[in-house]
Amino acid sequence: MAETLRLRISRPDQPFHIVLVEPEIPQNTGNIARLCAATGSHLHLVGRLGFQIDEKAVRRAGLDYWHLVHVDHHPNFDACLTALRCDAPLLFTSKADRCYLDAPYAPGSVLVFGKETRGLEPDILALFPNTQYAIPTIDSSVRSLNLANAVSVALYEALRSVGSLENAAFGR
Repeated sequence: MAETLRLRISRPDQPFHIVLVEPEIPQNTGNIARLCAATGSHLHLVGRLGFQIDEKAVRRAGLDYWHLVHVDHHPNFDACLTALRCDAPLLFTSKADRCYLDAPYAPGSVLVFGKETRGLEPDILALFPNTQYAIPTIDSSVRSLNLANAVSVALYEALRSVGSLENAAFGR
């Protein structure tokens, strides 16, 4: 039986950093972890999590790609930014007045997302008023996208904007 070739990109020289502040739903974080594994991005979990990420919990959830993901857990947002040496993260919030397509993505950018039920806290938004971006929806009946979907949209736009998708080719 012939092996199926899949569309692949090269691993970025500088990985993007996906920061989830107090994620609550394990399935979303699992999907985002898989996205990070598929794109060579690093996953940063901040603060109190709404689930366990110990080896037993990950195995029970069937996350067979978890070992492919670079994951760090930080006690709070300040500790995360300090560890990343980041002073201009890109914050994604439905409350922003700029579109995610206008974000100044660069290799190694830090993309920050809030918890599923409330998004990013006002104190975090107040720290970075000039680096907030929204992903538009059609009308007001849908406030925002699912967290895993929002991360996917923003991360693939970041990859596209820095040229990482230009040399996509079929391979193993």
